[in-house]
Amino acid sequence: MARTTLRAEDVRRVALGLPGTVEKELWGHPTFHVHGRMYVTVPDDGTSFAVRCPRHERAELIASEPHKFWVPAHEAHSSWVRARLSALEDASELYDILLDSWRQAAPPDLTETFAPKDR
Repeated sequence: MARTTLRAEDVRRVALGLPGTVEKELWGHPTFHVHGRMYVTVPDDGTSFAVRCPRHERAELIASEPHKFWVPAHEAHSSWVRARLSALEDASELYDILLDSWRQAAPPDLTETFAPKDR
């Protein structure tokens, strides 16, 4: 089966489908926020995106799938990780990654009442 080619527009569509999300341009590229907290951005040339990732989980994630996840040197001390769109299996994996980052940024009352869509 051929892999789905995901694009920056797919990140935008999924992010804007999550409750309370607004898009803002920062640093010259799109960023997505929930209740004032950024949870995803599409930097550079739109071939990747960055999401929240607890630092204690990030090293294991990168080690397990280095073709998919990485951290640029200038973001090494942050709680973010980047993902290559071309390395994702499909739109469901994109959704899961964005949902996880959204949950880290959204207030508890919003995450507790949101029922993710069935895929």
